[in-house]
Amino acid sequence: MINATPAKSSDARVTLDLRSRVETFKGSAQWDEVSVARPFSPDETAVLVCDVWDTHWCRTAAERTDELAVRIDALAKAARRQGVQIVHSPSNTLDFYAPVAQRQRTVEAYRVDPPKPIDLPDPPLPIDDSDGGCDTGECAQARPWTRQHPTIEIAESDAISDDGLEVYSVLHRRGIKTLLFTGVHTNMCVLNRSFGIKQMTRWGVECVLIRDLTDTMYNPKRAPYVSHDEGTELVIEHIERHWCPTVTSAELMPLLKG
Repeated sequence: MINATPAKSSDARVTLDLRSRVETFKGSAQWDEVSVARPFSPDETAVLVCDVWDTHWCRTAAERTDELAVRIDALAKAARRQGVQIVHSPSNTLDFYAPVAQRQRTVEAYRVDPPKPIDLPDPPLPIDDSDGGCDTGECAQARPWTRQHPTIEIAESDAISDDGLEVYSVLHRRGIKTLLFTGVHTNMCVLNRSFGIKQMTRWGVECVLIRDLTDTMYNPKRAPYVSHDEGTELVIEHIERHWCPTVTSAELMPLLKG
């Protein structure tokens, strides 16, 4: 069910401690964790919910997503009340949302041409996900999802899109400078979709990953042979080195209660 919740606009600015990684001594391959305090305005910020589907072909991925959906919904509700734009991006399911006003508005609004992409290096991931990343070894790859996870509310003020140009246009029209990413899976969709971290960063959008509201597709039987959680942390560290800083929902929530 898609509910409507009025959004409250706020001009208040908040400060976030963004975690990043720097190679203090260039060429050393030793990366130090750093924290940078940056102010943000809720009216110039959006939260994007990436591919949090109603189910998944991997059983354990679906179970972890069920848990994430509850926490993502809580964050989205708090952010929406402060005037933050929420963008729902459940790829390959937009036929389900075709008659929905939030989708129709996104389609019918004028498109904005993005700038020339910034030429950025794209180093390989620190994990081997070439087998699809299922950590049970029992699941057959398919595309069983039909919609976004129903736990996550889609309110009247939200946008729905799985197209990078549409999402960029939504951000530009709203004057949004900062895009907070939630959802799955970090090493695949969150990084690589047309609306993902890589493309939005190349278009000059200031991206931030909410690192505790994401997950990876990683099988510990593949290199580097660490636990699933450690594999997720390795991907997050990779993003902090090469693509964008991160923050936690625990840091965000007190700032959004206003």
